[in-house]
Amino acid sequence: MARIGVLTSGGDSPGMNAAVRAIVRFGIDRGMEVYGISRGYEGLIDGEIEKMERRSVGDILQRGGTILKTARSKRFMTEEGQERAVRNLETFRIDALVVIGGNGSYAGALELSKRGVPVICLPGTIDNDLGYTDYTIGFDTAVNTVLDAITRIRDTSSAHERTTVIEVMGRHCGDIAIYSGLAGGAEYVLIPEVEPDLNDISLKILEGVNKGRLHSIIINAEGSMYPSDVLVENLSERTGREVKLVVLSYLQRGGSPTLQDRLLATECGAKAVELIDNGIYNKAIGTVGGEIMGFDLEEALKQENCFDRRLYDAIGVLSK
Repeated sequence: MARIGVLTSGGDSPGMNAAVRAIVRFGIDRGMEVYGISRGYEGLIDGEIEKMERRSVGDILQRGGTILKTARSKRFMTEEGQERAVRNLETFRIDALVVIGGNGSYAGALELSKRGVPVICLPGTIDNDLGYTDYTIGFDTAVNTVLDAITRIRDTSSAHERTTVIEVMGRHCGDIAIYSGLAGGAEYVLIPEVEPDLNDISLKILEGVNKGRLHSIIINAEGSMYPSDVLVENLSERTGREVKLVVLSYLQRGGSPTLQDRLLATECGAKAVELIDNGIYNKAIGTVGGEIMGFDLEEALKQENCFDRRLYDAIGVLSK
């Protein structure tokens, strides 16, 4: 009987629980024993490992966050920490480890694989910044959360006839900003991948005023060239209009996962169990063109994440 471990690592994302649920129940269905590891790699180092049953994952499909909890482990970045993690996996006789997380979590899994631990990785991050997969678990929910915020903020922005800068997550990847800005009707979107033009933004705001537009919504990814407070100050000075800042922060991580995230998480979890059952390891699971696939983990990490220029340019056309 194969024993598999599962952990969630790094920033939490809506849909992680759905993935854990799928791994546990599909694993048990294939005659495996499944062990949950609390607090990511930190918990793996400390041996926080418990066997999970079908009932362990009851009523979690619709819940955000992660029942296994998560942490960013500095100890795991050391050789000693990784050795302790491997020893604990051996102690609990775990044959393969499923890691749900983002880039940093994948890098940790790759180090374990080099130490002989069979691993499978699932893309659990709201940033959608893993280049090998079209979408990551949690991204769709995060974008819908931002869209809801844009709708509410637009109401008060119109009432006061002002410009609002909405800061969203995205330190290195602007996908949340692009998708929410496009679907939310933003006038301008700032992302890490493109150098913004403050003159262009100011002109768009003033042209909108001259056309009778009551408000302007500017989406700023946290990793763009301009910190949000600096951006607000600059736009206020250049346009002579009131500019307010709304920082959504961790609001984007919470909430019940959308249909798309629940399905993606469930299918990725099922694929992980299938690969393990067939003796296939050291893979990163993702979706390309709607198909769930397994990619070589090391190659997946090397894949550059490219933003969709077509969608980004469409924002400028639609906001004229």
